[in-house]
Amino acid sequence: MRTGARIASAAALWVGSFAGLRLSALAPEDCPDSSRAELRAAAGAAGAWIERSQGADGRYVYEYDRDADRVAPGYNIVRHAGVTMSLYQLARAGHPEIVETADAALAVMLDNLAPAGAGAAFVENDTSARLGASALMAAALAQRRDATGDDRYDDELRALGRFLVGQITTGGQMLNVYDLQGEAPIPDQTSRYSTGEAAWAMAQLHNLFPDEGWDVHARRVLDYLATARDEVEGLDLPPWADQWAAYTLAEVSAWGLDEHHVRYARSLAERFGLLVRAESQKDGWPLPFIDTRARGAGLGVWVEGLGALAAAADSDDRLADLRTPLDARVKCGAALLAERQPDRRQAESWNAPSLVEGAWFRYDVTRMDDQQHALSGLLVAAGELGPVGS
Repeated sequence: MRTGARIASAAALWVGSFAGLRLSALAPEDCPDSSRAELRAAAGAAGAWIERSQGADGRYVYEYDRDADRVAPGYNIVRHAGVTMSLYQLARAGHPEIVETADAALAVMLDNLAPAGAGAAFVENDTSARLGASALMAAALAQRRDATGDDRYDDELRALGRFLVGQITTGGQMLNVYDLQGEAPIPDQTSRYSTGEAAWAMAQLHNLFPDEGWDVHARRVLDYLATARDEVEGLDLPPWADQWAAYTLAEVSAWGLDEHHVRYARSLAERFGLLVRAESQKDGWPLPFIDTRARGAGLGVWVEGLGALAAAADSDDRLADLRTPLDARVKCGAALLAERQPDRRQAESWNAPSLVEGAWFRYDVTRMDDQQHALSGLLVAAGELGPVGS
């Protein structure tokens, strides 16, 4: 890009950012009220959508356009694992009936578990394995074990953990792809999502099996997330709004956070808090011709992150001053989620009410991770989730 074009592009970015800040500063904040019972009901409705969307093969509807009444083709195994994990979270929160649905999806993952490194990975082909799919499968199994007390998949859970450990490089960075044919991680390929997912999975492994040394690996990756990841991987506007890192902080807080973890938790709280505050103001923005609101997945992620940080603050007195503001932001974001979720009456005006009720839409499109993250955020906000084993 020529110098003049770069300057023009930068100027446009600054003008747009300034305009957005002006709109956000001038618009009133609007946080609806929702009781814990209402948040739990909204989470249950999201779980029911996932259950209704599941096919006979154990997979879910990936994406649905309610205006066109069309289910989009394609699939994503990382999101499959994530959605299944959220169903086991729902089971932990007092819905044991959802385990059957989650187990049908788990069967898909177990059927596609392949040897990789020193353990096993959830794969979609015979050439490579992605870190995030295995990390979220491990998280799903950890949540399932905590929800049911059933230890039948402990060997698979540990094998997934060994695969995750094998993806850690010098300094705690994690590689995103494993070459199944070359039998080695592929160098220099990372993901802004999967490192936090893997750290959280390993932290849960330690809380379930505290005598096996998983804490060493979880801390090593958390140290990288807290001190180096954003700079090393070139992520703009640090800290990256990583709810998986926040979940990890909550799990690790039971063993004791280091000072750099506490600083990281504070920076994440500021980022997530700002995002929810801005979201709560958007109905007052003078832009009626576009939908500026976040997707259900986006808002759900922010609520998940804030809720996990609230759990860490409850465990660590160095974060005690954040307890009240975190609680306020969690309640605000969760109430916005509950308010934006179509109920049965609203769904009846569409061609496929069963794929509308309980979902979150933006421009008339929902994707299965909209329900995943919103469901998890609502459960956290309702006080139904904490570290496994707690």
